[in-house]
Amino acid sequence: MSQIFDQTFERTLDTLVARATPGQSFEAWTFDDAKSRREAEERLKKKGVSARIRSAYKPLLFTFLEEINLDGVDTIEVRYPVHANAPANRFRLEAYPLAALVGDAKIDFIARDDDAFHYDVTLSRNGRKETLKVLAPNRVHTDIVGETNVSPTGWFRPAGEAAGELLETDYERLFEAAIHAVANHGWGDEEPYFEELNIRVAHPAEDLPLSVGDEVVSLREALHEDFYFSLLEFFQKKSGRPLGDRGLKPGQIVPEIVKSEGGISLRIETRALSTTFLDGGEQPIDTAREPVAAGQLVKLLEEIGGETFDARSRSGRVLAARYVAGSDAAVMVSGGQHPNETTGIVGAIRAARKLAERKGAHFTISPLENPDGYALHQRLRVDNPRHMHHAARYTALGDDLEYRTPENSGAHLNEKEIRFKAQEMSGARLHVNLHGYPSHEWTRPLSGYVPRNFAMWTLPKGFFLIIRHHADWESQAEALLDKVTRHLGAIPGLLDYNNRQIALYEIHAGETGFRIINGFPCLSSIDDRHTVPMTLITEYPDETIYGDDFITGHTAQMETVLSAYEAWQEIVSPQIA
Repeated sequence: MSQIFDQTFERTLDTLVARATPGQSFEAWTFDDAKSRREAEERLKKKGVSARIRSAYKPLLFTFLEEINLDGVDTIEVRYPVHANAPANRFRLEAYPLAALVGDAKIDFIARDDDAFHYDVTLSRNGRKETLKVLAPNRVHTDIVGETNVSPTGWFRPAGEAAGELLETDYERLFEAAIHAVANHGWGDEEPYFEELNIRVAHPAEDLPLSVGDEVVSLREALHEDFYFSLLEFFQKKSGRPLGDRGLKPGQIVPEIVKSEGGISLRIETRALSTTFLDGGEQPIDTAREPVAAGQLVKLLEEIGGETFDARSRSGRVLAARYVAGSDAAVMVSGGQHPNETTGIVGAIRAARKLAERKGAHFTISPLENPDGYALHQRLRVDNPRHMHHAARYTALGDDLEYRTPENSGAHLNEKEIRFKAQEMSGARLHVNLHGYPSHEWTRPLSGYVPRNFAMWTLPKGFFLIIRHHADWESQAEALLDKVTRHLGAIPGLLDYNNRQIALYEIHAGETGFRIINGFPCLSSIDDRHTVPMTLITEYPDETIYGDDFITGHTAQMETVLSAYEAWQEIVSPQIA
């Protein structure tokens, strides 16, 4: 263990209270939860100061939640700015999920022709119109990798002033301090640079669950996401790779953002990799209500039978898999490439158990392809079970195993070896690869708000499918999507679930950009990067869901595998004959 940085930070709210003088009146925008802001206002009031402290994060949403009375309002018009250095829908996205929180009122979002950082809101109430201007403090800045961002920021406006001035908040200071501490450290030139890089922040903000699906507003979760991807981008640039390159192998970057009782602290250190799991008790697999124990997956694989094969992760954890030989056309089934996407792991093993009962079944099953990431996810969920934890997405090398090849992996083929073995043993020409994505909004508030290179994933839009196929497999891809989506459409409630999420997505983000096939968003593209000619990828909005929602999710994943397997037998049987 080697310490790189250690610092505490004075809370911005404490600074505002300490500096205020009796008789003063002001507005401020900070990155704090509502409880902390109201408490600071009360402290100021006792000093004879009149203050309103608003949220710098998602200011329009919080204005509606905290200040606007919607009684009698039947229509709402929101005019938002469009800035040249941000996505055109950036300020519309930032209002999410407002459209689902205004009752029966009709809401319209209309882009303005200017880039002034405010919303113009018009409420129609009982035949009369009310207008208000909602400030959305932002700053235009250049980040550590040289990209220009438009990001939310703190703001201070004394009474009587129209504009106000930038207020550097504790939230922004600790982020900048951490990024620069890592950037200025001597990492050498050889990947991986470390085993685990741990960024531990204690921050007092409470999460705010919303009454829409799995939506929650979390300053601590947003900080985790911004730290993780900002540091990945720093190491991408350091290595000479383009931003977003998934082959980078810096090591395991782990932001641990825990709730404090009031103070704010930051500690950065390197650590050795862990080698164990934090398994809980076993669950009935068909009704598992939360991510299952890694040890239970191993036992379930043993029950399936077939031929054992495996691979090793960077930490030495075992990737267990099985090959069941039969007369059917072979199919590879996998889960856990990104192990914070948890329904696919359960769905894969459930599907394999059912396939094993089929006469002539021919398949491979590797339900947990990234055990190092899964162990990290277990660890992070202890403090924050409802956060999406993208630090657990990639391997302990810091790369996406999908993009690892014998040519670029050097001494670290590791987890990817399981796929090469599966294809070699089975001869499969279809790989069903189960994934998920965030079940609530994903943001990077200090780096432009919208996650760079992941804009299409920032809001949930239902269960959807992606096919990547070799150039001469287009007709089989279309047939597979049609058959699988028809099957999924018969699952009670699934289409309604999709329609609700897509409708809210389109209000706040615009068109999905997907084809809708039998009610399901789908993407199909030629991709010769995969050695298997056809890869079907599922995407269920599962990051952070539990209970009945978790069961629904892994059941949909299982049904996708079973329907794809059945459809594949029909699609390729003429070729076999």
